[in-house]
Amino acid sequence: MPSLKDLKNRIESVKSTRKITKAMQMVAAAKLRRAQEAAEDSRPYTKRFNAVMAGLAASVGGSESAPKLLRGTGSDQNQLLVVMTAERGLCGGFNSNIAKLARQKAAELKAAGKTVKILTVGKKGRDALKRDLGDDFIGHVDLSEVKRVGYANAQDIAKGILTRFDAGEFDVATIFFAEFVNVVTQIPTAQQIIPASFEASEGESTGAVYDYEPGEEQILADLLPRGVATQIFSALLENGASEQGARMSAMDNATRNAGDMIDKLTIQFNRSRQAVITNELIEIISGAEAL
Repeated sequence: MPSLKDLKNRIESVKSTRKITKAMQMVAAAKLRRAQEAAEDSRPYTKRFNAVMAGLAASVGGSESAPKLLRGTGSDQNQLLVVMTAERGLCGGFNSNIAKLARQKAAELKAAGKTVKILTVGKKGRDALKRDLGDDFIGHVDLSEVKRVGYANAQDIAKGILTRFDAGEFDVATIFFAEFVNVVTQIPTAQQIIPASFEASEGESTGAVYDYEPGEEQILADLLPRGVATQIFSALLENGASEQGARMSAMDNATRNAGDMIDKLTIQFNRSRQAVITNELIEIISGAEAL
């Protein structure tokens, strides 16, 4: 049974931990507001951009004149998985859920005889996958020094991916991220970005409603690389909001658990102290009776 001193030290230790988790919860809450606003503000642009691109893609169809980013290479043998996670932990199952989805996708592709290549964005995704899929890694993007993720970061990632595609290193590219719903719900999502796949929203027409000048093929050739960067940027913003929401929820749970542990340890401490006092009283009374 632990001594009174051990119990007291443990109570103080848990109290210190509770202060840390409470502070981290408050910081995450402040960052969440900004990250959520950024993610939600980007959705209308991404939605409209995808609608326009869907209309252009539908008018071009699968013709030979369509850009390579749209029609693909004609094969799906080489698959690139871009796993986007956080640079830091202590955010519940946020990182592990994305890594789990990517691991499942990789297993399915390998079972079908496909070649899998992995590009990680974020240290936690790399750490989670390197043991099982380390031989499939082809690169890593470190954003640990970036204070606030911007479109320039998405452009750099997209440029690297497009360079590999032009070099023939892969046929299909899929990004993995977490879609932000609310503080307690973040949905791990897989989205194909190469060959480009655009879905028009409800009420949007994918038919050729407008006359484009220059032609659709030329416009697509210019917009498709931007579309890849836009999708990556949107995923980074969704990840940012999801990370802070998951961290806020995890730190709130940790703070509550620390409070429960302090209550239990305090009860145990009081009982042990009472037992010590009772034993001392018994010894005193027994000694007095012996005299």
